[in-house]
Amino acid sequence: MSPAARSTAVVDFGSYVAARRPALLRWARAVAGDPHSAEDLLQDSLVRVLPRWEGLRERAAADAYVRRTITRQYVSWQRQPWRRDEVASADLPEKAPDVGPGPVTDPPGRLWDLVVALPPQQRAAVALRYYEQLSVAETAAVLGCSTGTVKSNTSRGIAALRRLAAHQAAAR
Repeated sequence: MSPAARSTAVVDFGSYVAARRPALLRWARAVAGDPHSAEDLLQDSLVRVLPRWEGLRERAAADAYVRRTITRQYVSWQRQPWRRDEVASADLPEKAPDVGPGPVTDPPGRLWDLVVALPPQQRAAVALRYYEQLSVAETAAVLGCSTGTVKSNTSRGIAALRRLAAHQAAAR
């Protein structure tokens, strides 16, 4: 790629990211479960997308490509042993906590707390289907799985949300 073409690709990528960052960050947060990890996840994913940006044949498919990259990057993170014990926090603790902290969230509602508690595959399917309002086929394309897998993960996720909500209501 010539330097002029590379410069055009970077400008095009920069304008894409500027326009789509809020939606991509929402998706990264739905996948990662907390805002701090979502920022890191989005940044790492965009770094992986930039060298391949010119290879995209259809700019309309860019969202699906970036979402798939975010999802795959998250799965890759989960396979790293040091990432499993990491908990994002806005403040540094004065001393180590006596018990392990729960997930860090600052969602706009109680339902989001329940969604974050779902396993990653179910959380991704539910977030794409109902938060991002994608079809089953679009969700399958983003996640790189079959439509049947999307349907089963969505169904199991919704069932788990119902159980969690009932349990939470009974605890009050």
